[in-house]
Amino acid sequence: MDIRRRGATLNGVVEQVERFAEPRILEALQDTRVVVIQGARQVGKTTLLHEIVAKSGGRALTLDDEVARATAQADPVAFVTQNAGALLAIDEVQRVPELVLALKLVVDRDPRPGRFLLTGSANLLRLPATEDSLAGRAESIELLGFSQGEVVGRQEDFIDRLLSGDRFLGHTSALNRNDYLERAVAGSYPEALARTGRRRSQWLDNYLSRTVERDAPDVSPLQRLGELPLILRVLAARNSDELNVADIARDTGIPARTLAPHVELLETLYLIQRIPAWSTNLTKRVVSRPKAALLDTGLAARLLGVSASGASPTMRPEVAGHLLEGFVAGELRRQLGWADEIVRISHYRDHAGDEVDFILEADDGRIAGIEVKATSSVGRNDARWLAKLRDRLGSRFAAGVVLHTGTTSGPLGEKLAAVPLDALWSA
Repeated sequence: MDIRRRGATLNGVVEQVERFAEPRILEALQDTRVVVIQGARQVGKTTLLHEIVAKSGGRALTLDDEVARATAQADPVAFVTQNAGALLAIDEVQRVPELVLALKLVVDRDPRPGRFLLTGSANLLRLPATEDSLAGRAESIELLGFSQGEVVGRQEDFIDRLLSGDRFLGHTSALNRNDYLERAVAGSYPEALARTGRRRSQWLDNYLSRTVERDAPDVSPLQRLGELPLILRVLAARNSDELNVADIARDTGIPARTLAPHVELLETLYLIQRIPAWSTNLTKRVVSRPKAALLDTGLAARLLGVSASGASPTMRPEVAGHLLEGFVAGELRRQLGWADEIVRISHYRDHAGDEVDFILEADDGRIAGIEVKATSSVGRNDARWLAKLRDRLGSRFAAGVVLHTGTTSGPLGEKLAAVPLDALWSA
């Protein structure tokens, strides 16, 4: 698989990957005092920060540097005012939380937009020390690992098109089930994508260790942080399943009251995402638990010790469904960063057994539904819950698709279709 990555050599070729979130960041700097690029470690935040600074003529500092970190801790106000009158970019700001109050003080005195660009390997607005201080003063923009569209150089518009009623009936694909699994197990971290086999596995192992040993203590006072890899491994085995803390507590031997804040920390560190249950008055028997999925399916596959061939129908076929649904969840989350529509992603299930993997809901109330199948053959029965959703919602329902691993698209009824999974980025 030919994967291009930013600023690094792959197969002897140096290629640049355009980050589709960049225009949003530049737009925010025009009217917002503090702009925060947030995402997991090693997704390209620092590279993008330096590119923006180079274009704007600002100054960049990193708190991974021990001298800069000590200076920031000693006098936070002096640190954030050292480039007055121009953009100051601070990388990995979560390493010195005291800077947030200093930023609040400085931008309240001088509310000019575009003064500060920050990056953080944690969701700063979920941290108690920063939540109130940044409210109304900062805009956070997610930068996750490479989307499939960024890898191939095509900005995705799948979300906008689906909510406009497009069923992608003209789309065909050259990819098969194993091709999709190869993409899923490769994941989205730029450094991991540049490696294969043992070298990729080693990188992912080191990545998880460094996140637990350095980033987690930076943002959390919790005890038993060494249990995070175990919790993450159990979540990987249940990738895209409903988040049942009691069941995970039983499997890990960690008390539920201890486990819950650790799961929240994994979300704060951008290692997992929760997909909330869609609440509606269609039925009073809706299951209210969120789903949980690792944001990077390469890390999920590594935690499970499975390759693309290892998830084949003759090996561990049950893993394929979890990986591919998590893969779609991650791609949708990335595309939210540049979709024209403001969209909420959720899932639906009721006690009668009706379920839809993903619900996309626009601000005006339009709904689209997505089912994910690890098979190449799809029929009307695979769209039965989408059909029920369509019939209940009436004009609010824009379209529903069953994403599959086959090569052709086809109608499955009014507003419904079976579509190859790569319509997410290549249709």
